[in-house]
This record gives sequence, C-alpha cells and structure tokens, in this order.
Amino acid sequence: MTAFHILLLIGGYFCLLLLISYFTGKNDSNDDFFQAGRQSPWYLVAFGMIGASLSGVTFISVPGWVQSSQFSYMQVVFGYLAGYLVIAWVLLPLYYRLGVTSIYEYLDQRFGNTSYKVGAISFFISRVLGAAFRLFLVAIVLQQFVFDAWGVPFELTVILSILLIWVYTFRGGIKTIVWTDTLQTLFMLLAVGLSIYFINQSLGWDLATFLTSEELKQYSQVWFTESLAERNHVLKSFLGGMFITICMTGLDQDMMQKNLTCRNLGEAKKNMVSFSLVLVVVKFFFLLLGALLFIYAERFQIATPLMDGSPKTDLLFPEIALNSGLDPIVGITFMLGLIAAAYSSADSALTSLTTSFCVDFLQIRKHPQDKQKALRKKVHLGMSALLVVVVILFKYVLDRNVIDGLLTVATYTYGPLLGLFAFGILTPYALHDKWVGVVALMVIGVVVLLVNLQQTLLGGYQFGYELLPINGLLTFLALLLIRRKTRSDLQ
Repeated sequence: MTAFHILLLIGGYFCLLLLISYFTGKNDSNDDFFQAGRQSPWYLVAFGMIGASLSGVTFISVPGWVQSSQFSYMQVVFGYLAGYLVIAWVLLPLYYRLGVTSIYEYLDQRFGNTSYKVGAISFFISRVLGAAFRLFLVAIVLQQFVFDAWGVPFELTVILSILLIWVYTFRGGIKTIVWTDTLQTLFMLLAVGLSIYFINQSLGWDLATFLTSEELKQYSQVWFTESLAERNHVLKSFLGGMFITICMTGLDQDMMQKNLTCRNLGEAKKNMVSFSLVLVVVKFFFLLLGALLFIYAERFQIATPLMDGSPKTDLLFPEIALNSGLDPIVGITFMLGLIAAAYSSADSALTSLTTSFCVDFLQIRKHPQDKQKALRKKVHLGMSALLVVVVILFKYVLDRNVIDGLLTVATYTYGPLLGLFAFGILTPYALHDKWVGVVALMVIGVVVLLVNLQQTLLGGYQFGYELLPINGLLTFLALLLIRRKTRSDLQ
C-alpha cells in the first residue's frame, strides 16, 4: 500500500466517525457528554469495550512481544478475567448505589476532599500516561509507513492524530464513544482474523496446520513456573493481571464511565461478564497472530524494522502487512484495525480526562448553568493539547516494548487508588484526611526504592506486575496509621 492509499483509508474512516458523531452529538448536553443519559444498551457497551480494552497497544505490541515472552501474557490475561469478576460484583454495585458521575466522588463521600483529590490525581496521571502510550504506538506506525515518505515531522503527525479525535468527540462525548467503539471493535477483530487467514495461506497452511505445527511450539509456552524470582512467574503474572484490571478498569474513570451509561446495575453486570469472557479469547488470537508473524518473518527473511537504529518488534506487524507482498486486503484491514485501535482508546481517554477534570477538579456543577458547557469544551481542548505534549515526549524517553511499558507504569500510578478503595470497602474506619496525600507519596517512594534495589540484595528476585498489589497493600497498611475510629455513613 502506498502512503496515499493509507491516507484515503484514514480519511474515509474519519468521515464515518464524523457521521456517527453528528447523530449522537445533536443534544450536546453535559449529561450526554458525561453519562449518555444512562440509556446505553449493555450489549453495545460490552462489544465496544473490547476495542477500548485492546487499543493500539494490544493490536501491535502484544504480537510483537511474543518473541521475547512467548505466550506468557495469557497468565496475565487469566488474571484479568478474575479482576473483571471482582469489578462486576464489588465495584459496580457501589458506583450504582451512590449514583456518581466520577467514580472518585466515592472517596470524597467516604473519607474527605484530600482523599478525593489524591484518587482523582492518581487517575489523571495514569490515564494521561496510558493514553499517551497508546497514541505513541499508533503515531510511530503512521510516521514510519506514511508520513516519513513526505517529510512530515513526527510532532505534526501527533498533532493531526489528536486533532481528528477532538473533532468527533467534543460534542457527543461518551454518548458518541459508546457507538464509535462498536465500529472500531468490529474493524480490529476483522483485521486480526483476516491477517491470520492470509498469512497462513501464504505459508501454505490452514488454521489446523498452524495450530499443530512445530514452528508454533517454539513460541507458545503459556505457563512459567520454574522460579518465583523470575519476572514472568505464573503466580506473579496472574495476581498482577487481576489487580491491573481492578485498577485500570474498575478504578479507572475511562472504563467505568462506559459501564455507568448502562440503564441499571443488572445490565452493567451482564456487560462486564460477557465482555471479559470474549476478551480472553480475543487476546489469545492476538498471541497466535504474533507467533505467526515471527514464523512468516523467519521463513521469508524479513528483518525486524529499526527505529532510531534499534530493532522494534512493535513494528513487525505493520512491516509484514504493508510491505511483504501479502494480499492487499491484509494491508487494508491492518490500517483500518490500526486506526480503529488508535481512536477507540484515545477518544474515550480524552473524554474521561475531560470528565474527571471538570467534575473532580473544577467542580463544574457549582458553576452557573449557562457557563458549564463552555467550560467543558475548553477543558476538552486543553486535554487534547496535554496529550500532544506527552506523546511527543515519549519519542525521546521510551526504550521498551509499549505493552510492557504501559503495564509497568500502571504498577506505580494506580497503587494509591487501589489502597484507598480497598480501605474504604474493607474497613469501617474513617481517615485523618489531610495526611492521605503524604501517605500516597511516601508509599510510591518506597516502591521506587524497592524496584531499584540490586537483585543480589533480594536473592535474585525480579519485580513484575505483582508490584501493583504490593503498592496497594503498602498504601492500605499506611492508611491504618492515620485511621480514625469513626464509622462512615456509607458503611
């Protein structure tokens, strides 16, 4: 595919999103922007959340990770499933009972304003970094395979990408996103399925032959149980995956904002359970695709693309889809899937950041009614500019596989949220609220020190994603030190 053809695809896809935005954003009210009037069908939300959970990181980075980690990511995925069940039966009932717009309003009601702000700040930092990770991955693909040929700088690529997202979300917000996520999920799944089919075809295989091949066995080890000291041990991966889901979905305004648009708690639970079961299967197919890409690259001597002089396995999928001589349908569906992946994660992140900043920091409901819509639109524009800056910075500081980087960052930034919510749900105590911020900073400092200790001091132990529950546990224990023996009205 030429750069011009890719731009035509982007243009056509963007027009389709604008059409959806036109019909869903007619009302242009804050209620629709933040909560979609709580009228979203649960099955629509569930299907759309698959795309939002996958994002460009899963679409490109998970297949690229197979070479170094094999199928060990499935250990994390099974942990995800356990985490989704906790969300469905513990967190969703809490949010629906309180009727919150921002889930961090719970912390205000339970502990006080400082706890509320600590939770909102933790989400804000986490979501900015997470959205930037995802946008960065898509931007480098567009840069390498489209805009480099025309001499367009990376910075302009990022600005144009985020500008497109802002244009179709600034009116409809979450109501638009519930519908666009459905379309984006469809394109992503179609891209993976067709890529697996056509790459197998080019190898002279059918799916059954591929699944039983010796080549696949070189990449498909799922369970790693030899040493608990290893970073990818099954127990550490499972627990890390479970708590990553609880935090990055259940304690994350971005993902919960979609669930809170369902008509009632029962439908929200149906959405969460059905979505989580389908997601396990979908993630497995992404890993199969990753193995297939490396088998294909080895068979036809395709080198891993370079970025700034170093091999970048995240770019192997686009290299094979666009430049290896496969059927053109692979390149077309890849680009549609990539674009869908970019927009499905970034648009909801932009909307949730706008929601959180308006509700949690600016207290938008306290502003005059006739000023609220204008304020929301200014914040939406400001969040777009912030994402542009952070994505550009990543080009100069990121040195690891993007999915690994994203999950590693989550182990730091979501720890205070996990500890605060766990303390609120599991204990009857109130807190000396003014000290919560100090506690959160101290715990993060301790976690940073732990990670940077020499492995010899820990008997060769390597921290993996279990660092997130450790972070949450340390926060929980530290909160015990500032507890007040006063039962909350919410208990």
